Amino acid sequence: MNNITVHFLFSGKTVDASVGDNLLQVALDAGVHISAACGGDGACGKCRVIVRHGEVASTRSPKISENDYAQGFRLACQTTLTQDVVIEIPAATQLAGEVPRRAKARIQASRHISQQFSDQVIARVTDPPAKKIFLSLPQPTIDDNVSDLSRIMRSLRLDEKIEIKLPVLQQLPRLLRKAQFCITLALVQDTGAVITTVQHGDTTATQYALAFDIGTTTVWGRLIDLRTKTIRAEVSAYNPQIPYGDDVISRIVFSQKEGGLEKLRNAICGGLNSLTEELLQKGCCSAEDILYIAAAGNTVMTHLLLGIDPKYIRETPYVPAVRNVPRLTGADIACTPLSQVPLRVLPCIASYVGGDIVAGVLSSGMYQSDKLTLYIDIGTNGEIVIGNAEWLMAAACSAGPAFEGGGLVCGMRATAGAIEGFSIDDMTGEPMIVTIGRSAARGICGSGAINILAEFLRTGIIDRSGKFNPDRDPKRIRRTGEGMEYVLVFAEDAGVPSDVVVREADIDNLIRAKAAMFAGYHSLLEKAGLGFQDIQQVIIAGAFGDYIDLEKAIAIGLLPDIPRDRYTFIGNGSLLGAQLVCLSQQMLHDACAVAERMTTIELSDDHSFMDKYVAGLFLPHTDISLFPTIQKWMGE
Repeated sequence: MNNITVHFLFSGKTVDASVGDNLLQVALDAGVHISAACGGDGACGKCRVIVRHGEVASTRSPKISENDYAQGFRLACQTTLTQDVVIEIPAATQLAGEVPRRAKARIQASRHISQQFSDQVIARVTDPPAKKIFLSLPQPTIDDNVSDLSRIMRSLRLDEKIEIKLPVLQQLPRLLRKAQFCITLALVQDTGAVITTVQHGDTTATQYALAFDIGTTTVWGRLIDLRTKTIRAEVSAYNPQIPYGDDVISRIVFSQKEGGLEKLRNAICGGLNSLTEELLQKGCCSAEDILYIAAAGNTVMTHLLLGIDPKYIRETPYVPAVRNVPRLTGADIACTPLSQVPLRVLPCIASYVGGDIVAGVLSSGMYQSDKLTLYIDIGTNGEIVIGNAEWLMAAACSAGPAFEGGGLVCGMRATAGAIEGFSIDDMTGEPMIVTIGRSAARGICGSGAINILAEFLRTGIIDRSGKFNPDRDPKRIRRTGEGMEYVLVFAEDAGVPSDVVVREADIDNLIRAKAAMFAGYHSLLEKAGLGFQDIQQVIIAGAFGDYIDLEKAIAIGLLPDIPRDRYTFIGNGSLLGAQLVCLSQQMLHDACAVAERMTTIELSDDHSFMDKYVAGLFLPHTDISLFPTIQKWMGE
């Protein structure tokens, strides 16, 4: 097979490939992320690239105009490599460059900072499920010649029965004598005690755990110091399953193709391995010092991680294969360096309400509170919980990736160059734009999209249905072959070689996403016989880039119009919940209890939800009386 090289511009990566390889697969293997929503059959047309040097084998797709094709545009999924090539990934096609930076909240009315919330929660937990114990054992004599394992058990003096992993037992005799019977063992006691590691000498100073949030769009990881309860390192990356589908439904569909499930599992396992390596490197930590792993993900992501067929999650009566996953090890997710480390996957609740929402409820503390609380996890798979210490009710609705930068022609993650702050001067109509990192604009992140949409509505750039009013700004509002669009930043001022724009199709995506979320909690409250004014506390979770402007999120109808001091932002609640499980045995027990207590409502077949969704396809809503402060703001 002939070897060739592929150079990706901007990312700076040059990778080896072979003649006949598919370009999308080569990019995936190289960690160069390209938007590809349809799983690779050419239907979505999102994986547009430009062949800047060299030749490829690719017929023109209907998704690419003749003019663009002549300029080198191709669909990566339909392109076969034939020789050395240089590939440019347009800004509209890119899903990454830099890893998304950690979300922080600046909710204007309440100023609740997510880090402070996390610190307060973590300060209260004790008794981690895994720990190291140093033993200085008496050496065997003719009068005391019990087995090596019995000698250890005798010194531990624990009431419960203790198991030991076979690989540990196999190395025990030589290691004990080499260490002159001074050893450190790792003991896990989450559900039954088990010795997972034995090390030479006293290594109790290094005790770490890994927490993962396996999101549909983004995967996050934390390296946690179990002694100090602090975060040693934190990393994130796009979910490497994205080329096989943007959302859980498209990935379920792809899993039913020949080899599809295996590809999806290999992708996420490979992604977790990469994050693990990065965490260990950033935290200056050895794999031998990892004692425990906890992971949280929605029900579909959990099934795909474990290689379990998710087919029946999508079909009536929407039954998952498993809710409570037994204790696993790193080997079960193909993590060779951590093959013997215990892995806990947080329990799922129903088909579309998974371990991530259990983790979020756990971290928020709402399951122990007297306050009637609405918990909202805003992401690709929007999840909602309402309740308190007495009862919990949950539902999920597919919002799509718009609030994470996906589904927008110039959408991107919250990295340098992403537009986050946006306002329009009432006198001149000129926009004021602030980007992350204060660098040249490259695209729009989720929080920026909310701000842009609200400003468009406030200034009359769009009407309440999301349609542009060309008379408001003839310089920036224009008609193209792709429909009406507004130019945020012209190419000469942008950090990319094209205008940064918002199209009516983007606005439609955002309106559909916010309508699904609002209809979800409206429906859930109605099922419970409650209204928005009955809510005593709203907890917002989810990664939103640098900040979310509460007033503007309410203005577009994403969040309910209730007193602002009832809102709290906790950041990534799923990741925090997984972290808590690493820090406390009780948290794992509480997570299982929360999963058992929670009642789920299936919205996909609910006519009331669909009615509310359709009613939400206006800004802020068809029923403006639901948003009294915004009604006044709009002068209606």
